[in-house]
Amino acid sequence: MVERALELSRGDGCVVLADEGSTANLRFAGNTLTTNGVARSSRLTVISVVGEGVGVVSRAAVRPDQLADVVEAADRAAREAQPAEDARPLVEGVPASPSWGDPVTPTDIGVFEDFAPALGEAFAAAESGGRKLYGFAEHTRTTTFLGTSAGLRLRHDQPSGRLELNAKSADLKRSAWTGVATRDFSDVDVTGLDSSLARRLEWAKNRIDLPAGRYETILPPSAVSDLMIYLYWSAGVRDALDGRSVFSKPGGGTRVGERLAELPITLAGDPSAPGLECAPFVVAHSSSRDSSVFDNGLPLEPTAWVKDGRLEALQQTRYSSELSGMPVTPPVDNLLMTCREGGASLDEMIASTERGLLLTCLWYIREVDPQTLLVTGLTRDGVYLVENGEVVGEVNNFRFNESPVDLLGRLSEVGASVPTLPREWNDYWTRAVMPAVRVPDFNMSTVSQAS
Repeated sequence: MVERALELSRGDGCVVLADEGSTANLRFAGNTLTTNGVARSSRLTVISVVGEGVGVVSRAAVRPDQLADVVEAADRAAREAQPAEDARPLVEGVPASPSWGDPVTPTDIGVFEDFAPALGEAFAAAESGGRKLYGFAEHTRTTTFLGTSAGLRLRHDQPSGRLELNAKSADLKRSAWTGVATRDFSDVDVTGLDSSLARRLEWAKNRIDLPAGRYETILPPSAVSDLMIYLYWSAGVRDALDGRSVFSKPGGGTRVGERLAELPITLAGDPSAPGLECAPFVVAHSSSRDSSVFDNGLPLEPTAWVKDGRLEALQQTRYSSELSGMPVTPPVDNLLMTCREGGASLDEMIASTERGLLLTCLWYIREVDPQTLLVTGLTRDGVYLVENGEVVGEVNNFRFNESPVDLLGRLSEVGASVPTLPREWNDYWTRAVMPAVRVPDFNMSTVSQAS
């Protein structure tokens, strides 16, 4: 399909993306499997270039007899388009992927071969322990083919999996959540996850009401990932140059080079990070302020966005790089946060707490002010009070107001970095390594009635 589309195009240049996707899932409720299924999908995107005009047409499930119409629509859109501000020569000289012509291998229900029996054992243990398990397991595999009239023939196969597991007491009044990301479900410890949920339900037997206020708070890796991913999504150079973001420098320019954190924190992306491997080249189905269809196929390198506490780079296309005068740093589809100091486990951080809160996860995160990156949201599925190194009970939920950027500058401790699954953003993002962190004055702005 890619090769034939390139032959059919009558534009000055052409980029064709073919995405072949497959999904397998298990869903369960009340210690019982409820549904399972598999699905397949395909999408073809044709990007035609005529002069400096560009036309993009994307269609699902394109049949061979429909291909000419899709290509002609893209060519026609390019001929009618105004010059694109990000127009650049198509990327050249990237070696072809060795697997370019290999058949696509979809995922199937067999990916759960070892996981499903372990889940059944967890159901039995939960039933005998007086708790109910709810949640889902999902595995996807997406193969992306990228071909261009400039000679690129690139392919990437992306497996991705996630498990969300929620435990509730028999009376449904206590709830705890955990989740993990995985590439193939071979590394998911369901027994360990269920045990951690059982412990948190025990903590929740003692209920303590607290008012809103600023509290010393331990955020686990999942909550940290939701905040840092939002920071990352907001780190585009165009908005910074236009004075529209937290990364804008007063008076003009960007804050690249400024210190954001006193602790030696690094926030980075790496296409070859073990267990978090992602596409090693740019895949852009459309142009935006932070991506360009003309950059398709551009090789990606390990990139530090924050290095040892300083803002090192912002997301840039070849076009925006010319505007900023900084190197081209396209986005990478994973995120890793590490710190050269500290490294305690979450349990060790709890044990060293005199008095503070322990969160489980954050929910319904929404932006309030882009120029400070102030966000608001809710706590969910367990906020616990820690006194003298011990969890003494569960407290009420809160609405919080915090800026992830400001938060970096106030961290008093950063724990060991581990693979994690964001709660809020895992529909879009599963490849993250994050630490637990301690904040001396996390802003719980109001009490929430959410359960």
